[in-house]
Amino acid sequence: MAREIQIGKRMLGDGHPTYIIAELGINHNGSLDIAKDMILTAKDTGVDAIKLQKRTPELCVPKEQRDIMRETPWGYVSYLEYRERVEFSKEQYQEIDQLCKELGIDWFVSVWDEPSVDFMEDFQPLCYKLPSAALTDHNLLRKVRATGRPMILSTGMSTIDQIEEAVQLIGTQDLLITHSTSTYPCDPQELNLKMIPTLKEQYPCPIGYSGHEVGLITSVVAVAMGACLIERHFTLDRAMWGSDQPASVEPGGFRLLVKYVRVTEMALGDGVKRVYESEKSSMKKLRRFL
Repeated sequence: MAREIQIGKRMLGDGHPTYIIAELGINHNGSLDIAKDMILTAKDTGVDAIKLQKRTPELCVPKEQRDIMRETPWGYVSYLEYRERVEFSKEQYQEIDQLCKELGIDWFVSVWDEPSVDFMEDFQPLCYKLPSAALTDHNLLRKVRATGRPMILSTGMSTIDQIEEAVQLIGTQDLLITHSTSTYPCDPQELNLKMIPTLKEQYPCPIGYSGHEVGLITSVVAVAMGACLIERHFTLDRAMWGSDQPASVEPGGFRLLVKYVRVTEMALGDGVKRVYESEKSSMKKLRRFL
């Protein structure tokens, strides 16, 4: 059986081009204008999709953190107020939806709580991403599975047993699992890319990679190791305010990432040994016969 999944009009998995996602996350800092600029720029880099994050702050921010004060672009505010300011309204998401449709680029979100699923259902999303933080939230997993939409499950900060529990709960139909390490930015020693073939051995669904490292090489290596999806955080400028900016890739870097991934796909070939036409002149001149 083919290891593949359909997201929108695209097939992902064995034998299909790598699906490359620019994760806008909250790098837009709550500005719709910045988000639109990011979407336009991401489209120009050649990525297949953009992704945002949807939270209900009063549910997702732990009580002990809500009143912690911090410096933000809006002044010295509580952590809860900060989280509320980076969330988009339904009207703002309608503008994002319209722009992506005009550009012909896929878009979807990571959902962090059950009301966010209800919120996003009005947009008939192509799929849902379950962030690593939600892997053990079984009620949320059930909620997303009940929509009948494809699911992308990220596995950062999780044990093998926790991953297995989540997969047993939702099944592998219309599921794509991404290997990830939830450190921002992540040290190369902790990327553990060999988990990609490990997950491929363990589960019959497609396996991807959600990276938070600095640089591009390791994300390209993930493709060579079998990742059919690559997700990296995207920013217009790493100097912008925000905790995710240092682990994000700027537009020039994303253009290179797309190029390197496509070259790697071609270079991998099909594993069948053959003599190419381009080799035959060398064979005539250089081959030694006993």
